[in-house]
Amino acid sequence: MSIRSYAGKTLSVYGGAGGRGTRISSAQMSYAPSSGGFNLADGLPGLDLHVGANEKATLQNLNDRLASYLEKVRSLEKENDRLDRQIREWYQKRTIISHDYSGYFATIDDLKDKIRFASRINAKIILDIDNAKLAADDFKMKYENELAMRLAVEADIAGLRRVLDEMNLSRMDLENQYEGLKDELIMLKRNHEEEMALLRSQMGGQVNVAVDASPSPDLNQAMTDIREHYESVIAKNRKELEAWYQNKILVTTRSEIKELKSTLQRLQIELQSHLSMKASLEGTLAETQARYAAQLAGLQNMVTSLEAQLSQIHANIASNKQDYDMLLDLKTRLELEIAEYRRLLDGEDDRSSLWWRQSWMERWLRAQRQLMWMWMRSSHNLPPPSKTNKDYAVRADFLVWCNFSLSVLYNRSVVALMKWLVPRFHHQHVMCQILLHQLKLWMSEQVNS
Repeated sequence: MSIRSYAGKTLSVYGGAGGRGTRISSAQMSYAPSSGGFNLADGLPGLDLHVGANEKATLQNLNDRLASYLEKVRSLEKENDRLDRQIREWYQKRTIISHDYSGYFATIDDLKDKIRFASRINAKIILDIDNAKLAADDFKMKYENELAMRLAVEADIAGLRRVLDEMNLSRMDLENQYEGLKDELIMLKRNHEEEMALLRSQMGGQVNVAVDASPSPDLNQAMTDIREHYESVIAKNRKELEAWYQNKILVTTRSEIKELKSTLQRLQIELQSHLSMKASLEGTLAETQARYAAQLAGLQNMVTSLEAQLSQIHANIASNKQDYDMLLDLKTRLELEIAEYRRLLDGEDDRSSLWWRQSWMERWLRAQRQLMWMWMRSSHNLPPPSKTNKDYAVRADFLVWCNFSLSVLYNRSVVALMKWLVPRFHHQHVMCQILLHQLKLWMSEQVNS
């Protein structure tokens, strides 16, 4: 059967917390399981378990240590009260104090209404300015168009005046020609009538007189020549009138075309002005939409930030409440342990309650283990350590401190309970030291993991 030995260092504090010469002694303790049982002499080194002849000095020392312990308890109670007061002050500072801002709400609403009214007036003024600019641009374009149209009309009027003068001259010439032709026609008709009358008078007597004279002119030929002459004149006049009519129609058509062109130009200018107004209004609309979109995005970001802050505040409140509950539970456990410890020190139990002392020691070790685990979980939330980083050194120091604290608490408890220890309770005392060693091993595993 193989024998395993556990070697550890036990730290003991002698002298208490009263400032009367505290001495920390360390000694090696080893537990070697064998078939015969435990070695009590090796199990409690560094502790004077036998009172012996110096019982009076030991009792005096115990009384001094008890007084120092009670003073330490009172100082811890004061510290606990101070921590409670700090916790309450912290909660009062963190608690949102509701103030009555109803008196300011009316002023705020009034200022908001004034701001909205001023914003509307400002927007209206900006819109009026934009409309005035658009109207000024429109009037400027209309003025330029009207000026161009006036110049074109004046040029057309000048051209038409020249055409009118030419037409008046042509009309006067034609009227003169018409009067001349009319007089000539009257004269020809009169000559023709005279000749016809003469011929009728000559033919009426039926007298054939042979006259040896020159032959008379041929009237038919003369009439034919006159007819041809006037027909040519009439044809010429007709052609001139047709040409004048065609020219007149052409001039009228050109004037109508110019008028239609000017109307088309005016409509195009109006179309351009309306298109520019439409583009300006679209730009104003896009700018307004972009401005309000930016304001809406800013408000949305503000709402998101406030919601995040509110969530963080709720999380902080929940975390603080959890810490407060944990501290309150720790305080309650410590008060219960202090009360039990004080009752043990005051001698309220009898010497026959060894089973209760054993169960109290087990409950004390269990409570210390749970409190250490809670403290490690809340204070050392670190990643898995490696021997190359600083976390390993921090956890090693923490393990040494925990071992030292447990040893001090255990040694003080054993010294305080020495007056109730009897030889048959030694194996229970050794079991408590084994439990203490297991608690240290568990703490070492928790720190290293």
